[in-house]
Amino acid sequence: MNEFTLGIEEEYMVIDPVTRELTSHEQKIVEAAQKIHKDQVKAEMHQAVVEVGTGICRTTTEARKEIAQLRYTVSQLAGEQGLRIGAAGTHPFSHWEKQLITEHPRYNEIVNELQEAARSNLIFGLHVHVGFQSRELAIHIANQVRYFLPHVFALSTNSPFWEARNTGYKSFRTKIFDKFPRTGIPDIFNSIEDYDNYVKLLIKTNCMDNAKKIWWDIRVHPFFDTVEFRICDCPMLIDETMAFTALFQALCAKLYKLRLQNMKFISYSRALINENKWRAARYGIDGNLIDFGKEMEINCRNLILELLDFVDDVVDDLGCRDDINYVHKILEHGTGADRQLAVYQQTGNFEAVVDYITTQTLIGAK
Repeated sequence: MNEFTLGIEEEYMVIDPVTRELTSHEQKIVEAAQKIHKDQVKAEMHQAVVEVGTGICRTTTEARKEIAQLRYTVSQLAGEQGLRIGAAGTHPFSHWEKQLITEHPRYNEIVNELQEAARSNLIFGLHVHVGFQSRELAIHIANQVRYFLPHVFALSTNSPFWEARNTGYKSFRTKIFDKFPRTGIPDIFNSIEDYDNYVKLLIKTNCMDNAKKIWWDIRVHPFFDTVEFRICDCPMLIDETMAFTALFQALCAKLYKLRLQNMKFISYSRALINENKWRAARYGIDGNLIDFGKEMEINCRNLILELLDFVDDVVDDLGCRDDINYVHKILEHGTGADRQLAVYQQTGNFEAVVDYITTQTLIGAK
């Protein structure tokens, strides 16, 4: 099953170790990292963000090595600048108004068009690419896998705080990103031509200049033969990143296996899946999601266990059993959001939450 190749992108916070605030690294971390990892380390729109990306990996084991190395390198180079990195969906207390925008034509254009929605978009995500033999197959799988996005998203929730407030959400990152156009769960597309025509129409009518300005929770990538999963908060732990990567890979492989048997999973409407996404953002793994087949609310943890059963027969072929098993640990110890909230409840101190995040980010990095 080597067609389901992987690529992972993570966005890290750059933090001042004294104030624990987000801070600009003046692109020094990126410049130094590019000497080691070439274009695998990039600047982002805000100067307090560093983005990393793996190469094309065949297995989660390969991808884990790369992410561990990238986290380690970026952390070491940040340390040389007197800075730290942290992995979470939002910073617990920094205000976006104080953060500098990276000087770049693309970012200038986005800020000019989207205004405060862009300037306030100080959030950090995980993007997972799964490779396909064709874009036709990619759109077929993307339509069906949409149903499972809230389940994996619930596990990834890691942004309970915003500007020194407990938002009451397990993922407030998604609420901030909702201000952008073309975000959230996409509609169903009947074919790749249907999708390409949609893109062409938006370009022709000056809604966007290219398909990279489609920021949905899942998209068939405009330039690679991949399905790109974009719904997750940036996970605190490497183990969490790898668990979600393994889940996305296994879901794609399972849905492909069903297709080979002339079967497919039901494609539900955006309106229904959005109900589950909202619940996942608000409650993480502690709420109920809707099982649309049964038309019932079901405990989120139980649905995640059902999801693990659903993909179980492809996991060993993919070689991602150890990574996917980490989901049980998340169900036991809580999501990143749960653990951040626990630290805040114990200390009443946002600086302690930042210290916790920066420490956890480097577990397993090497």
